[in-house]
Amino acid sequence: MVARGVPAMTAAAVAALDLTESSNWWRDINTSPLWQDRIFHLLAILYGIVAAIALVQLVRIQLRVPEYGWTTQKVFHFLNFLVNGVRCFVFVFRRDVQKLQPEIVQHILLDMPSLAFFTTYALLVLFWAEIYYQARAVSTDGLRPSFYTINAVVYVIQITLWLILWWKPISILVILSKMFFAGVSLFAALGFLLYGGRLFLMLQRFPVESKGRRKKLQEVGYVTTICFSCFLIRCVMMCFNAFDKAANLDVLDHPILNFIYYLMVEILPSSLVLFILRKLPPKRGITQYHPIR
Repeated sequence: MVARGVPAMTAAAVAALDLTESSNWWRDINTSPLWQDRIFHLLAILYGIVAAIALVQLVRIQLRVPEYGWTTQKVFHFLNFLVNGVRCFVFVFRRDVQKLQPEIVQHILLDMPSLAFFTTYALLVLFWAEIYYQARAVSTDGLRPSFYTINAVVYVIQITLWLILWWKPISILVILSKMFFAGVSLFAALGFLLYGGRLFLMLQRFPVESKGRRKKLQEVGYVTTICFSCFLIRCVMMCFNAFDKAANLDVLDHPILNFIYYLMVEILPSSLVLFILRKLPPKRGITQYHPIR
């Protein structure tokens, strides 16, 4: 009995040691100022690359169709440039941001790009909704006012929460703010599922020989899947962030978690969507290239 128990105890001890070493590796990186700076600077570089790609694409579109003003496509790329540029700036100076007072300034610098990210991709949902309803000969007059109203409500609620936190910083309001943004992310995910799914199914019913049908079908399918997944992951992570201190993204000593989170919910989705939507608009005969009114 003792001889048989020894190997089992040894295996358990080795497994416990491996788990401890793994935990130590994670903790050592998280608590190392050098690794914190390396990871945050890596995030800054990645965001800078995505911002540069969005800016180049915006310039290419402007050179291709200079006669058009601020179209949906141009605004989408400009907002991508803005969001990723601000994120790059914040992560370059992440250690300085953590020292800003009052603390509400830190929340604004870390959370405002997330709101702008929501607006950027909600604009893509709006664009798809307009295409879908136009194809079904349904009026789209109410879509843009609804888009502006939804965004205004989201920003007003979030700014109100920030102002209350500034006036009286209590933990329950921080949790409420994070849960609110989790709800906004879930709303965005459902928007992509609804209108991306509708547009995908509509394109599937087009004749097989339709020009560009397969490419457009793949484009809508890929972007819908990517954006739905990224906003759903953001929603889940914000819920953990609100209630679990180990999942807090607003502190310096969670750099690995920050890297995984921002890579999954912003950097990779933005990069993939910009690549998928890289095609320039035609010079003439544009039928679905709408200016922002």
